Amino acid sequence: MGWLADYWWVVLLVLAGMLIGGVKALRRVDATSYLKNRPELPPHRDNNAQWDEEDDWPKKP
Repeated sequence: MGWLADYWWVVLLVLAGMLIGGVKALRRVDATSYLKNRPELPPHRDNNAQWDEEDDWPKKP
Protein backbone atom coordinates (compact mmCIF):
# COMPACT_ATOMS: atom_id res chain seq x y z
CA MET A 1 0.00 0.00 0.00
CA GLY A 2 3.03 2.24 0.03
CA TRP A 3 2.79 2.70 -3.72
CA LEU A 4 -0.71 4.14 -3.26
CA ALA A 5 0.67 6.86 -1.01
CA ASP A 6 3.29 7.69 -3.65
CA TYR A 7 1.05 7.50 -6.74
CA TRP A 8 -2.33 8.71 -5.45
CA TRP A 9 -2.33 11.39 -8.11
CA VAL A 10 -2.27 8.75 -10.88
CA VAL A 11 -5.39 7.13 -9.43
CA LEU A 12 -7.02 10.56 -9.23
CA LEU A 13 -6.15 11.28 -12.88
CA VAL A 14 -7.63 7.95 -14.00
CA LEU A 15 -10.86 8.58 -12.09
CA ALA A 16 -11.11 12.13 -13.47
CA GLY A 17 -10.55 10.80 -17.00
CA MET A 18 -13.32 8.25 -16.55
CA LEU A 19 -15.67 10.95 -15.28
CA ILE A 20 -14.88 13.30 -18.17
CA GLY A 21 -15.25 10.46 -20.70
CA GLY A 22 -18.63 9.53 -19.25
CA VAL A 23 -19.87 13.12 -19.44
CA LYS A 24 -18.71 13.41 -23.06
CA ALA A 25 -20.46 10.16 -23.98
CA LEU A 26 -23.70 11.30 -22.36
CA ARG A 27 -23.56 14.64 -24.19
CA ARG A 28 -23.42 12.77 -27.52
CA VAL A 29 -26.72 11.02 -26.79
CA ASP A 30 -29.51 12.63 -28.80
CA ALA A 31 -32.78 11.95 -27.01
CA THR A 32 -35.00 13.66 -29.59
CA SER A 33 -33.82 11.45 -32.47
CA TYR A 34 -34.33 8.37 -30.30
CA LEU A 35 -37.86 9.46 -29.43
CA LYS A 36 -38.65 10.02 -33.12
CA ASN A 37 -37.34 6.57 -34.16
CA ARG A 38 -38.10 4.53 -31.06
CA PRO A 39 -39.22 0.93 -31.56
CA GLU A 40 -42.85 -0.03 -31.14
CA LEU A 41 -43.83 -1.57 -27.82
CA PRO A 42 -45.15 -5.12 -27.91
CA PRO A 43 -48.87 -5.51 -27.17
CA HIS A 44 -49.84 -5.60 -23.53
CA ARG A 45 -50.75 -9.01 -22.17
CA ASP A 46 -53.53 -8.84 -19.63
CA ASN A 47 -53.09 -11.75 -17.24
CA ASN A 48 -56.33 -10.90 -15.46
CA ALA A 49 -58.50 -11.23 -18.55
CA GLN A 50 -60.16 -14.39 -17.25
CA TRP A 51 -61.45 -13.94 -13.74
CA ASP A 52 -61.74 -16.75 -11.28
CA GLU A 53 -65.30 -18.11 -11.31
CA GLU A 54 -65.03 -19.58 -7.84
CA ASP A 55 -66.03 -17.43 -4.91
CA ASP A 56 -63.29 -17.62 -2.29
CA TRP A 57 -65.16 -15.59 0.31
CA PRO A 58 -67.00 -17.49 3.04
CA LYS A 59 -70.78 -17.56 2.76
CA LYS A 60 -72.67 -15.28 5.12
CA PRO A 61 -75.26 -17.10 7.24
